[in-house]
Amino acid sequence: MTNMHLLKTKATLPVQRRLAAALVLGCALAAANPAMAQIVKPPVTDPTITPVGATAFLVGHAHGTQGYVCLPTSAGASTASWTVNDARPEATLFTSLFGQDFQIITHFLSPDTNPNQFAPSPLPFGSATWQSSLDSSKVWAQKVHAVAPSSSDPSCPNTGSIACLLLQAIGTEQGPAGGRFLTQVSFIQRLNTRGGSAPADGCSAASDVGKQALVPYSADYFFFTGGTK
Repeated sequence: MTNMHLLKTKATLPVQRRLAAALVLGCALAAANPAMAQIVKPPVTDPTITPVGATAFLVGHAHGTQGYVCLPTSAGASTASWTVNDARPEATLFTSLFGQDFQIITHFLSPDTNPNQFAPSPLPFGSATWQSSLDSSKVWAQKVHAVAPSSSDPSCPNTGSIACLLLQAIGTEQGPAGGRFLTQVSFIQRLNTRGGSAPADGCSAASDVGKQALVPYSADYFFFTGGTK
Protein backbone atom coordinates (compact mmCIF):
# COMPACT_ATOMS: atom_id res chain seq x y z
CA MET A 1 0.00 0.00 0.00
CA THR A 2 2.85 2.35 0.84
CA ASN A 3 4.53 1.83 -2.54
CA MET A 4 1.26 2.36 -4.36
CA HIS A 5 0.69 5.55 -2.43
CA LEU A 6 4.15 6.80 -3.37
CA LEU A 7 3.54 6.02 -7.05
CA LYS A 8 0.26 7.91 -7.01
CA THR A 9 1.93 10.85 -5.27
CA LYS A 10 4.72 10.99 -7.86
CA ALA A 11 2.22 10.78 -10.70
CA THR A 12 0.20 13.69 -9.37
CA LEU A 13 3.15 16.00 -8.75
CA PRO A 14 3.41 17.26 -12.37
CA VAL A 15 -0.32 18.00 -12.34
CA GLN A 16 -0.01 19.79 -9.02
CA ARG A 17 2.88 21.86 -10.33
CA ARG A 18 0.90 22.84 -13.44
CA LEU A 19 -2.11 23.79 -11.33
CA ALA A 20 0.07 25.83 -8.98
CA ALA A 21 1.72 27.58 -11.91
CA ALA A 22 -1.67 28.31 -13.44
CA LEU A 23 -2.86 29.77 -10.14
CA VAL A 24 0.21 31.99 -9.87
CA LEU A 25 -0.25 33.10 -13.48
CA GLY A 26 -3.91 33.86 -12.89
CA CYS A 27 -3.18 35.90 -9.80
CA ALA A 28 -0.39 37.79 -11.57
CA LEU A 29 -2.55 38.66 -14.56
CA ALA A 30 -5.56 39.51 -12.44
CA ALA A 31 -3.48 41.95 -10.42
CA ALA A 32 -1.64 43.39 -13.42
CA ASN A 33 -1.71 47.15 -13.82
CA PRO A 34 0.50 49.81 -15.44
CA ALA A 35 2.69 49.96 -12.34
CA MET A 36 3.90 46.42 -13.12
CA ALA A 37 5.11 47.40 -16.59
CA GLN A 38 8.79 47.56 -15.56
CA ILE A 39 8.95 43.75 -15.67
CA VAL A 40 8.36 43.75 -19.46
CA LYS A 41 11.16 45.27 -21.52
CA PRO A 42 10.41 45.36 -25.25
CA PRO A 43 13.36 45.55 -27.64
CA VAL A 44 14.45 48.74 -29.32
CA THR A 45 12.37 49.09 -32.49
CA ASP A 46 12.19 51.22 -35.61
CA PRO A 47 10.80 54.66 -34.62
CA THR A 48 7.85 54.24 -36.96
CA ILE A 49 6.54 51.29 -34.92
CA THR A 50 7.51 52.61 -31.47
CA PRO A 51 4.71 54.12 -29.35
CA VAL A 52 5.90 57.33 -27.65
CA GLY A 53 5.64 57.40 -23.87
CA ALA A 54 3.84 54.06 -23.67
CA THR A 55 4.75 51.34 -21.19
CA ALA A 56 4.75 47.63 -21.98
CA PHE A 57 2.99 45.45 -19.41
CA LEU A 58 2.60 42.10 -21.18
CA VAL A 59 4.21 39.98 -23.89
CA GLY A 60 2.69 36.94 -25.55
CA HIS A 61 4.41 34.50 -27.87
CA ALA A 62 2.01 33.74 -30.72
CA HIS A 63 1.54 30.78 -33.01
CA GLY A 64 -1.09 31.06 -35.72
CA THR A 65 -1.85 31.48 -39.40
CA GLN A 66 -1.91 34.42 -41.78
CA GLY A 67 -4.76 34.22 -44.28
CA TYR A 68 -4.54 35.10 -47.98
CA VAL A 69 -7.05 35.25 -50.81
CA CYS A 70 -6.24 35.25 -54.53
CA LEU A 71 -7.62 38.40 -56.21
CA PRO A 72 -7.21 40.06 -59.61
CA THR A 73 -4.30 42.49 -59.79
CA SER A 74 -6.76 45.13 -61.08
CA ALA A 75 -10.35 45.36 -62.27
CA GLY A 76 -10.81 43.09 -65.28
CA ALA A 77 -7.19 41.92 -65.22
CA SER A 78 -6.22 38.47 -66.46
CA THR A 79 -3.55 38.19 -63.77
CA ALA A 80 -3.94 37.69 -60.02
CA SER A 81 -1.90 37.84 -56.82
CA TRP A 82 -2.19 36.85 -53.18
CA THR A 83 -3.74 39.51 -50.93
CA VAL A 84 -3.86 39.47 -47.12
CA ASN A 85 -7.27 38.26 -46.03
CA ASP A 86 -8.13 40.60 -43.16
CA ALA A 87 -10.97 38.31 -42.17
CA ARG A 88 -8.63 35.53 -41.12
CA PRO A 89 -6.28 36.57 -38.30
CA GLU A 90 -5.92 33.46 -36.14
CA ALA A 91 -3.37 32.95 -33.38
CA THR A 92 -2.95 31.81 -29.81
CA LEU A 93 -0.60 33.68 -27.46
CA PHE A 94 1.35 31.94 -24.73
CA THR A 95 3.59 32.83 -21.83
CA SER A 96 6.00 30.54 -20.00
CA LEU A 97 5.85 30.06 -16.24
CA PHE A 98 8.03 27.55 -14.36
CA GLY A 99 8.91 25.93 -17.68
CA GLN A 100 5.27 25.41 -18.67
CA ASP A 101 3.54 27.26 -21.52
CA PHE A 102 0.14 28.75 -20.71
CA GLN A 103 -2.37 30.23 -23.11
CA ILE A 104 -3.07 33.84 -22.18
CA ILE A 105 -4.74 35.43 -25.22
CA THR A 106 -6.62 34.43 -28.38
CA HIS A 107 -6.25 36.56 -31.52
CA PHE A 108 -9.09 36.56 -34.06
CA LEU A 109 -11.54 38.79 -35.94
CA SER A 110 -14.74 40.18 -34.40
CA PRO A 111 -16.96 43.28 -34.57
CA ASP A 112 -15.73 46.23 -32.48
CA THR A 113 -18.69 46.63 -30.12
CA ASN A 114 -17.14 49.40 -28.01
CA PRO A 115 -15.15 51.70 -30.34
CA ASN A 116 -13.05 54.57 -29.02
CA GLN A 117 -12.09 57.91 -30.61
CA PHE A 118 -9.43 56.24 -32.77
CA ALA A 119 -11.81 53.78 -34.41
CA PRO A 120 -12.50 54.27 -38.13
CA SER A 121 -15.90 55.46 -39.25
CA PRO A 122 -17.69 53.57 -40.54
CA LEU A 123 -16.43 50.53 -38.69
CA PRO A 124 -15.42 47.51 -40.78
CA PHE A 125 -17.50 44.35 -40.40
CA GLY A 126 -14.77 42.99 -38.15
CA SER A 127 -11.51 44.16 -36.54
CA ALA A 128 -8.40 42.42 -35.25
CA THR A 129 -9.21 41.27 -31.73
CA TRP A 130 -7.20 40.03 -28.74
CA GLN A 131 -9.18 38.38 -25.94
CA SER A 132 -7.80 37.44 -22.54
CA SER A 133 -7.98 33.74 -21.70
CA LEU A 134 -8.16 34.70 -18.03
CA ASP A 135 -11.02 37.20 -17.77
CA SER A 136 -12.38 37.43 -21.38
CA SER A 137 -11.65 41.17 -21.63
CA LYS A 138 -10.96 42.34 -25.21
CA VAL A 139 -9.02 44.91 -27.17
CA TRP A 140 -9.55 45.73 -30.83
CA ALA A 141 -6.70 47.37 -32.75
CA GLN A 142 -5.77 48.59 -36.22
CA LYS A 143 -2.41 48.90 -37.98
CA VAL A 144 -0.66 52.26 -37.68
CA HIS A 145 2.72 51.47 -39.28
CA ALA A 146 4.62 48.44 -40.55
CA VAL A 147 8.28 47.62 -41.23
CA ALA A 148 9.64 44.79 -43.34
CA PRO A 149 11.87 42.28 -41.56
CA SER A 150 15.59 42.88 -41.99
CA SER A 151 18.63 40.99 -40.77
CA SER A 152 19.95 44.31 -39.44
CA ASP A 153 16.91 44.82 -37.17
CA PRO A 154 17.18 42.69 -33.99
CA SER A 155 13.48 43.19 -33.22
CA CYS A 156 12.38 41.99 -36.67
CA PRO A 157 15.26 39.96 -38.09
CA ASN A 158 13.66 37.18 -40.12
CA THR A 159 13.87 38.39 -43.71
CA GLY A 160 11.01 37.19 -45.89
CA SER A 161 8.53 36.90 -43.02
CA ILE A 162 5.41 39.01 -42.54
CA ALA A 163 5.88 42.60 -41.45
CA CYS A 164 6.40 43.81 -37.90
CA LEU A 165 3.64 46.18 -36.84
CA LEU A 166 2.49 48.90 -34.53
CA LEU A 167 -1.24 48.73 -33.86
CA GLN A 168 -3.39 51.22 -31.97
CA ALA A 169 -6.34 50.22 -29.81
CA ILE A 170 -9.64 51.22 -31.41
CA GLY A 171 -11.84 49.80 -28.68
CA THR A 172 -11.84 47.72 -25.50
CA GLU A 173 -14.44 45.76 -23.60
CA GLN A 174 -14.68 44.22 -20.15
CA GLY A 175 -15.22 40.50 -19.78
CA PRO A 176 -18.72 39.24 -18.91
CA ALA A 177 -17.76 39.02 -15.23
CA GLY A 178 -16.18 42.50 -15.20
CA GLY A 179 -12.61 41.52 -16.11
CA ARG A 180 -10.54 44.50 -17.24
CA PHE A 181 -7.08 43.08 -17.96
CA LEU A 182 -6.90 44.07 -21.65
CA THR A 183 -8.97 47.26 -21.32
CA GLN A 184 -5.77 49.13 -20.41
CA VAL A 185 -4.16 48.43 -23.81
CA SER A 186 -3.35 51.49 -25.92
CA PHE A 187 -0.89 50.00 -28.43
CA ILE A 188 0.28 46.57 -29.57
CA GLN A 189 3.56 45.71 -31.28
CA ARG A 190 3.99 42.59 -33.42
CA LEU A 191 7.69 41.78 -33.47
CA ASN A 192 10.09 38.94 -34.24
CA THR A 193 7.81 37.56 -36.94
CA ARG A 194 8.70 34.25 -38.51
CA GLY A 195 6.89 32.88 -41.58
CA GLY A 196 3.42 33.94 -42.62
CA SER A 197 4.33 35.42 -46.02
CA ALA A 198 2.16 34.81 -49.08
CA PRO A 199 2.72 31.54 -50.97
CA ALA A 200 5.21 31.72 -53.80
CA ASP A 201 2.79 30.22 -56.33
CA GLY A 202 -0.82 29.15 -56.83
CA CYS A 203 -2.15 32.62 -57.67
CA SER A 204 -1.17 34.14 -60.98
CA ALA A 205 -4.02 33.73 -63.47
CA ALA A 206 -7.66 34.74 -63.48
CA SER A 207 -8.58 31.08 -63.05
CA ASP A 208 -6.88 31.16 -59.62
CA VAL A 209 -9.09 33.96 -58.29
CA GLY A 210 -10.94 32.93 -55.15
CA LYS A 211 -8.33 30.51 -53.88
CA GLN A 212 -7.39 30.89 -50.22
CA ALA A 213 -4.32 29.97 -48.21
CA LEU A 214 -3.46 29.81 -44.51
CA VAL A 215 0.26 30.23 -43.87
CA PRO A 216 1.69 29.40 -40.41
CA TYR A 217 3.55 32.14 -38.55
CA SER A 218 4.89 32.98 -35.12
CA ALA A 219 5.53 36.36 -33.51
CA ASP A 220 5.91 38.20 -30.22
CA TYR A 221 3.09 40.58 -29.28
CA PHE A 222 3.88 43.36 -26.81
CA PHE A 223 0.98 45.12 -25.13
CA PHE A 224 1.34 48.76 -24.00
CA THR A 225 -0.62 51.18 -21.87
CA GLY A 226 -0.56 54.97 -22.19
CA GLY A 227 1.53 56.92 -24.68
CA THR A 228 0.91 58.49 -28.08
CA LYS A 229 1.92 57.97 -31.69
